[in-house]
Amino acid sequence: MAEASFAHAADALRRGDRDRYLSTLVLTGLHRDAVTALYAFNADVASIRERVSDPAPGEIRLQWWSDALDGEGHGAVRQNPVADALLDTMARYTIPAGTLLRLIGARRFDLYDDPMPDLETFEGYAGETVSTLYQLAAMILNDGETIETGDAAGHLGVAHAMIGHLRAFGLVSAQGRIMLPWSVFEANGVREEEIFARTESDGLSEALGQIAELATAHLDKAEIAIAALPGRLKPAFASIAVLKAQLAALNRRQTSLFAPVPDDADWRKIARLAWWTWRNR
Repeated sequence: MAEASFAHAADALRRGDRDRYLSTLVLTGLHRDAVTALYAFNADVASIRERVSDPAPGEIRLQWWSDALDGEGHGAVRQNPVADALLDTMARYTIPAGTLLRLIGARRFDLYDDPMPDLETFEGYAGETVSTLYQLAAMILNDGETIETGDAAGHLGVAHAMIGHLRAFGLVSAQGRIMLPWSVFEANGVREEEIFARTESDGLSEALGQIAELATAHLDKAEIAIAALPGRLKPAFASIAVLKAQLAALNRRQTSLFAPVPDDADWRKIARLAWWTWRNR
């Protein structure tokens, strides 16, 4: 079932998280299959909020994944192709279940409408949900040997989460949620009801601008850290090329703060990923 499961995982990732799917195209062979399985698992967990009507069934789905990784799931676990591919990947590359269990635990925050309280909490959340993926992808490219990527995974994960939530700000706020650090909005005099009513203000613009500046700082630090890594690990971080372009588009926009931000076509993202990978061999 393994080969079919990896093919299914690739298809699920392509449909569920297009940018991460494109980032796997610079990888090859078994490494690509394994990173794809990891990212497909993440896409499934990250999309649970959108697929349930309230937190209770979301908690059940997260618990299903926790049981599957803990070895406590029923025999049907392997009938789920994404789980099958992930479990094979974990065995092949000695990926610790505890790391993915912490990712699942962090994703429980998504099921509820509490605002992200402050920058420290956001960075912790980003570390468990995004930086972890970069760290494990690098471990896969290192054939399962643990390697310290240090600031590369940490800073890129936080930047990735910030840029993603800046881009999704209008969509997420329309759902009655605030996933960016509330303390930054509060410091600029923004009220929750203004965000949920899609009310623009100088304070809101300043708050989003400050978060974009923080994302820029994390990208800059990540770039320095990535440059110091062994060449074989760098393709795990190729997404930085797409993220830099998306952040630049955010900084250029002239439209409503709640409007979708234009994004590159797939072919241009693939070109950015390929060019970055070639330059950073």
